[in-house]
Amino acid sequence: MTLAGLGLAGPAIVFLLGLFLLPAVAVIFVALTDWQFGAVSFSFVGLDNYRELFADATFRVSLVNTAVYVLIVVPGTTLTGLAIALLIESGNSCRSFYRAIHFLPFMATITTMAIVWEALLHPTMGLVNQLFAAAGLPTANWLRNENTVLPVLGLIGIWQNLGYAMVLFLAGLKRIPQDLYDAADVDGADLWIDRLRTITLPLLGPVSVFVVIVVSLKALESFDAVKVLTQGGPGHASEVLLYTLYRESFEYLRAGYGAAIAVVLLGLVVSLTLINTLIMDRKVHYQ
Repeated sequence: MTLAGLGLAGPAIVFLLGLFLLPAVAVIFVALTDWQFGAVSFSFVGLDNYRELFADATFRVSLVNTAVYVLIVVPGTTLTGLAIALLIESGNSCRSFYRAIHFLPFMATITTMAIVWEALLHPTMGLVNQLFAAAGLPTANWLRNENTVLPVLGLIGIWQNLGYAMVLFLAGLKRIPQDLYDAADVDGADLWIDRLRTITLPLLGPVSVFVVIVVSLKALESFDAVKVLTQGGPGHASEVLLYTLYRESFEYLRAGYGAAIAVVLLGLVVSLTLINTLIMDRKVHYQ
């Protein structure tokens, strides 16, 4: 029986090892060397790449930018996705249409949509500045201003992931028994805020944990919008970890140094996932 089980699980185990574990081990190994792409030899340098990494001002800036980006995108996506899901679920018509238009950004490639955002945010011809000017509000070169570029990228990140969070929250709302709301009405908790606080939010706990973890991982891995819209500028104001990794590895061909950045990013992903799971799981009600 054991051999039969191993035989059935063997292909999946080999697939997981080849797709996830072996590449991670290879990256950790390369991070201990000075190998460059195209080089026929390399030398072991131990932790020198990491020492250089944490002494590099650009890396520290990209680390802070990534943290700020995550802090903008994760709460913004989670709260907005939940709000839209509640509005759609409370409506009586056009639910499929509203679900489709909010989910569309998640289905579209961010590279294509980034070009659209670049046109919208153009300093002179963009629709955003034209609307601001018509309303008497100050305009700006949003993607070339060090004070605005990262918040703008964060808003684009929220817009991109909003549909995914909304669909998950809608699925969670569908699983809440109507009997609980009927019982709440009988007990006098007929206000929407009371129903939200005592029934909806507690029972959406597992979905909320999943949404926060997934959106956090996607925020840490942000790259496409930065590459297309800002290339990390102006003055590294929008440079995030994955873009720094790309530039060091594929523009400067420093594979060992880039691998060290990848190891740091992997550590952040694992740490953030564990923190979210441990902290939020304590406050989650599982049915």
